[in-house]
Amino acid sequence: MAWVDDYKKKLVTAEEAVSTIKSQQRVYVSGNAATPYTLLNALAERKDELEEVELVHVLLLGEDPLSKPEMEGHFRHNSLFVGPADRKAINEGRADYVPIFLHQIPNLFYSGQMTLNAALLHLSPPDEHGFMSFGVEVLASKAAAEKADIVIAQVNEKMPRVLGDSFIHVSRVHKVVEISSDLPELQKKPFTEVERKIGHHIADLIEDGSTLQLGIGGIPDAVLSALKGRNDLGIHTEMVSDGVMEAIEEGIVTGARKTFHPNKVILTFLLGSQRLYEYVDNNPVFEAHPTDYTNHPFNVSQNDNMVAINSAIEVDITGQVCSDSIGTFIYSGFGGQVDFIRGAAHSKGGKPIIAFPSTAKGGEISRIVPILKEGAGVVTTRADVMYVVTEYGVAYLHGKNLQERTTALINIAHPEFRPELIKEAKSRSLLS
Repeated sequence: MAWVDDYKKKLVTAEEAVSTIKSQQRVYVSGNAATPYTLLNALAERKDELEEVELVHVLLLGEDPLSKPEMEGHFRHNSLFVGPADRKAINEGRADYVPIFLHQIPNLFYSGQMTLNAALLHLSPPDEHGFMSFGVEVLASKAAAEKADIVIAQVNEKMPRVLGDSFIHVSRVHKVVEISSDLPELQKKPFTEVERKIGHHIADLIEDGSTLQLGIGGIPDAVLSALKGRNDLGIHTEMVSDGVMEAIEEGIVTGARKTFHPNKVILTFLLGSQRLYEYVDNNPVFEAHPTDYTNHPFNVSQNDNMVAINSAIEVDITGQVCSDSIGTFIYSGFGGQVDFIRGAAHSKGGKPIIAFPSTAKGGEISRIVPILKEGAGVVTTRADVMYVVTEYGVAYLHGKNLQERTTALINIAHPEFRPELIKEAKSRSLLS
């Protein structure tokens, strides 16, 4: 096994590994539960030696040492999806945000539009053939690994070997830093009564044999809880968390009727508990693929009865969905919402759903609004929206005119805000 000797030759300390990175270079960083913090912390120690290093990534978990104010001028994030780690830096102008559909990110690297000098990855140990799994996040890491000039791998004995189009060979890696560290966990929280009601409304739209795309949090968990008794549900999604694992164990999810990758759970990243990470390790039920495959609307649409469930920050009374900003304040990103909304819309029997509680800030404000906040971005257009769900019911908007949409959305707004919404709608001739 020649790869073993090759692997051993590439073993270095984290400090030695990141010493290959130079000023003015562009570096890809894997994210989510695969954020390589051993490498990032080592890179932070080189702050005074480096200038204008661009960091390209999707969602980073944990506290990012490279987005602190003292890093300005040395490192600059160019985020493809914003999270707590870089949100403050972006909104203070110390970092940048790229609005982009998740399925289009790998092609930024393949096409050469965004050349990469280096890629910092978090991988599983090699198997007997010398292949390392991208583990809990494939996303755009595979494309970055194939196109970067230098690939630096943080190899963690606790990273699960997730199957699918999710491997890189030792020969493609230039530096290896071995660690033994628990992955970040996201423990389930009990869903609220409002989320329970939303979950039941959505469950009423889901038939036996449907394929689901779910996110994370109370609403997806409430949906899965409300699906007890359903048969042969499938999963084709961006993210898998503990709820999917539990639904498999309960026999709700089998994938037996899936028309695209039957009997398989298709995903691009995982985020959940240690039990989830152990469950997916070498488990042939799960296939991880890059986002240009999992999230491509054409592939999503190959699943008959595809149900895509996504959320929003606010929705106006004509159906425009804002989900990446609060006014001008950048909060997250496009992610896969539009990918799956459009994929489900083109699926035979598909149902694209936007679901959220009717209010925010403890009931102080309505999330169904007459007009989006000044500067708010439209992620999902009103022409894309079919189903909108709150705890007060389901609004079906597809093929409806502005007056019909307005009526349907006001009917699922919180009752306290309906008079104001009606008044605003009448002032714009959206209601008779």
